[in-house]
Amino acid sequence: MSDTEKIQAESRTEFGKGAARRIRRDNKVPAVIYGHGNEPVHVTLPGHSTMMALKRGGANALLELDIDGTSQLALTKQIQVDPIRRTLEHIDFVAVRKGERVVVDVLVHVVGEAGPDTLVVTENNSVQVEAEATNIPESIELSVEGLAAGTQILASELALPKGTTLLVDADTLVVNITEQISAEALEAELEEAEAEAGIEREESDEEAAENAEAEASAEGDAEGTSDSE
Repeated sequence: MSDTEKIQAESRTEFGKGAARRIRRDNKVPAVIYGHGNEPVHVTLPGHSTMMALKRGGANALLELDIDGTSQLALTKQIQVDPIRRTLEHIDFVAVRKGERVVVDVLVHVVGEAGPDTLVVTENNSVQVEAEATNIPESIELSVEGLAAGTQILASELALPKGTTLLVDADTLVVNITEQISAEALEAELEEAEAEAGIEREESDEEAAENAEAEASAEGDAEGTSDSE
């Protein structure tokens, strides 16, 4: 993330739910910038261009905000989105400087196809790292191409970009490749677990029909044997 998105921002002096609603009606977004021991800076951002910048920048988008003629690098920390309209409701930023190192969570992007009859289980879909604010990786790619069942990939085995330092425990399990279980084996394990827990499974319509058919067939065989005697 070497390039930063430039966004024109406006200082905000009105606060509260009413002021926030008025800002959103104008297709703008209320936001707050924290950090460096300063008082929080309240700003208003253009809705569409900010949304596009966040989509391009990913979870740790770095924006260059022009606040009334003053430039401020701001790292995205929390985004509130309307659950129905999917529009931006509010954004929290952390003020950063060029060359400053920051701690962020970066997504692990699993690519490739593991070996036959395997199941790829992602135990941790992100890892915490330290990187320069202007060079935060959008994601860390992890290939599982051709790997066999029983393979486990730890955080220490991730290929981190230059200048990025892993902060989580080196032995943290990221991906676990297991043997794929068949539907029959899965059903057998489920029945065994239910039996141990004392759970009686209700008979399905299909099972009931099959059992009824088997009973009828057994009765027919019994009657045929009796007649022959």
